[in-house]
Amino acid sequence: MLAALVCGAAVFPGLFFGFRKILKHTRTQWSEADVTVVSERLLSAVHGSLATAAGVTVVSSCRDVMTDSHWLVNSFVLFGVPYMVFDIYAMYLSHFHTERSRAGSKAPSGHSLQTVRAFLRKDWMLVLHHAALVFIFTPITLFFRRGLGDFFIGCMFITELSTPFVSIGKILIQLRLDGTKLHKINGLIVLLSFFTCRILLFPFMYWMYGRQFGIPLHRVAFHLPLHCNVGNLVLLAPQVYWFILLLRKAQRLYLRQRRPQVVCDGGEEVACVVALRVAAAVWESRHDGLVVAEDLQAAQEQRLRLASWHHHLE
Repeated sequence: MLAALVCGAAVFPGLFFGFRKILKHTRTQWSEADVTVVSERLLSAVHGSLATAAGVTVVSSCRDVMTDSHWLVNSFVLFGVPYMVFDIYAMYLSHFHTERSRAGSKAPSGHSLQTVRAFLRKDWMLVLHHAALVFIFTPITLFFRRGLGDFFIGCMFITELSTPFVSIGKILIQLRLDGTKLHKINGLIVLLSFFTCRILLFPFMYWMYGRQFGIPLHRVAFHLPLHCNVGNLVLLAPQVYWFILLLRKAQRLYLRQRRPQVVCDGGEEVACVVALRVAAAVWESRHDGLVVAEDLQAAQEQRLRLASWHHHLE
C-alpha cells in the first residue's frame, strides 16, 4: 500500500511540472497563466482516465456487489490521494497566475494569505470536494468497509469519466478551436458522460444492489442503513449542481451561435459588427482564464471601439 502512495506522490507532481516545461518550450506565445491552466487540465485528464480504467476493471470483475473484492480498489485509492492533495495546489497556481494576467500592473507581486483566500472563495466547492475525498472517502474505503462493496467503490472511480472531456474542452478553447465541430462534439460528450456517470450512476448502484438481493428499485433505499443513503445524497448533490452549470454554459454557447447576422442595405455583412462579435467573444472567454495575457488589453480596446461603431450603425 505504501508503494502506491509513494508512486502517486511522484507521478502526479512530475506530470504537472513536466507538462509546464514542455508547454513553455512549445507554446512560447502563451503566458504563465495559460501554461499553468492547461498543465493542470492535462493532469486532471490523466487522473480521470486512470480512475475510469480502474473503475471499469473493478466493476467488470465483481459478480457479487457486496462480497467480491479486487486488489486495485485500495491500491488506486492510495495512489490517488497525492493527486487530490497536489491538485489543490495546482488549482491555486492556475488561479493565481490567471488573476495576475487579468489584473496586470495591479496584481499582487507574490503569493500571500490574500491570494489564498481569494482562491478559496472562488473554488471552495472543488477544494471541499478534494478534501472530503482525502479525509472522509479514503479512511472509509481503507479501514471501515470490512472488505465489502468493492463494486461500489469501482463505480465511484467511473464518475471520473467526464473529467478528461471537460479538460479537452478547456484546452480546445486555449488552442482557439472553440468554434469547431470538434469542440461541439466534445461538449456533447461532456454532457452525456457527466449525466450518465455522475448522476445516473447512483440509481444504477441501487438497482444493482436490489438485483443482487431481489429488492425492487423503489424499495432499495429502505433496506439500506441511513448513513448510506445520506452519504449518497451528499455525493450526488454537487454533481447535480455542476451538471446544471454545464447545461447553462451549453445554453449560452448555443444562443451565441444562433444570433442573427447584421446586414446593411446592400445585403453585405457589416464587417465591423462581425469583428465586434469576435472581440466580444475573446473578451468573454477571459473568464475561463484561457486567453493569452497580452491579448486581453487589445481585446478590451477593440471591443469598446467596435461597440461604438455598432451603436452608430444601429
